[in-house]
Order: sequence, then structure tokens, then C-alpha cells
Amino acid sequence: MSNPQVVVHRDGDLLAAAAAARLVTRMVDAQAARGYASVVLTGGRTGTAVLEHLNRNAARDAVDWSRVDLYWGDERFLPSGHPDRNETQARAALLDHVPVDPSRVHVMEPSDGKFGDDPEAAAEAYAALLASVARPEDHGDVPAFDVCMLGVGEEGHVASVFPDSPAVHEKERSVVAVRNCPKPPPTRVSLTLASVRSAQEVWLMTTGEAKAAAVAMALSGAGEVRLPAAGATGRRRTLWLLDSAAASAVPALFKPPLA
Repeated sequence: MSNPQVVVHRDGDLLAAAAAARLVTRMVDAQAARGYASVVLTGGRTGTAVLEHLNRNAARDAVDWSRVDLYWGDERFLPSGHPDRNETQARAALLDHVPVDPSRVHVMEPSDGKFGDDPEAAAEAYAALLASVARPEDHGDVPAFDVCMLGVGEEGHVASVFPDSPAVHEKERSVVAVRNCPKPPPTRVSLTLASVRSAQEVWLMTTGEAKAAAVAMALSGAGEVRLPAAGATGRRRTLWLLDSAAASAVPALFKPPLA
């Protein structure tokens, strides 16, 4: 488990642009080292903005997109193509504009997919997929993703793991169905914290003063049951990418100069 690092940007747009540039570098480095890169995408305003900036970034084509494996940290269990699905937003923001290999874009099944209206089956299938691509050196049933990007909710949720929910207490499964979410839509599929922690780097990206208390609590040692974001750590690096408002209550120990 890595100790958290904090980078503060002036505003959300600058944060997204900087994260996009950082992601290009990380993917290019991974491809140079072993031939491919693996990234866990996130939805929400900031996650989608990062992909939009990446699509506009002049360095976008430095990435060999045919050798990138893409996953999702969570997905809203809605019909394919629904505008609220993270997959739909990611395709519009970036994936429809770069030459990705469709077989390496690993989506979570929609509610009108081959499992029908059965999120538990969709979760089991995604867990099986992760296990099938994990290597012996990953030391588990989940790949050691190069980067896992996450948003952070006002109450401290990441992916679709909410405070004191069945998902945050899950210790065995890598992917779970989530029902009765406090935010709509109520049914989702999500990686568990154990799967998030398989990533080499975890990037927690969030903006706005409404997130400041959750960010401060996570960095101050809150337990993951109360605040799941506190349990989202990378094997080698845990990076908090914040705007100045979200960083307004960050403990002085972590607060760097404004980037």
C-alpha cells in the first residue's frame, strides 16, 4: 500500500487537462516497458472531462491505442447506449475517436445485455473476465492495472462502493452488483476496494468545496467502511488530484503548492 500524494490545481478544467497529459505519459511508459498499458476508467464530470482533454491533447497519438486494455471501475446497470452509462460517455469523449481494439475494451454488461436484468450475473461475468486476464505476477484474480482512475463522492464513495454498504464490506469477490444505491440509478456493477487496490497507481480525482470534507477525512486516516475513498490505494502510488476548492480542508502535511 502506498502513501497518498496530493496535487492541487487551480480549477477543475486545469485538473482534467493535467490528468489527461499525465495519463498519456503513463500509458506510453507502460507500453515502452512491456508492450501494452491497462487503465480503469471512471465516469462522472471529472472522469469524462479527462477523456475529452485527452482526445484534444496533441500527444494523444503517442499512445498505441491498439495496445491499451480498458476497464471500468463501475457501471450504471442501464440499457446499452443509455446516456448515463459510463461506457456511453467514454465512447463519446474519447474511444470513438481513437483506434482502440474493440476486443480490449472491456465493458460491464448492460441491463439489456446477454444476462438480461441480472446485475449479479453481470458482476460475476466481469469478475471472470478479470481473472482470465490476470497474470501469475499479478498475485491474484485481478490484473495489476497501470492506472485506476476514480471519482470521489461527497460522502466519500468511490466507484459504486458507498459508506457502510455491502460492497464496502466485501472481502472475497472482485466485482459486485450494487443495489439500492443512495444516488440514482439504484442498480450498478462495481469493482470492490480489493480490486481497486490491485492497481499499480490509483488516481482519485475530484473538484468542488462539497468534496472538501471527504477528502480531508480520507487523508486524515478515516476507516474505509465509513469513507470508502480512504481504502482506495495503489500498490505503488496513490495520487489525489484536486482543484483548490476540494483541497480547501486538506491537512497541512499533504498540502502542496498550487500546480
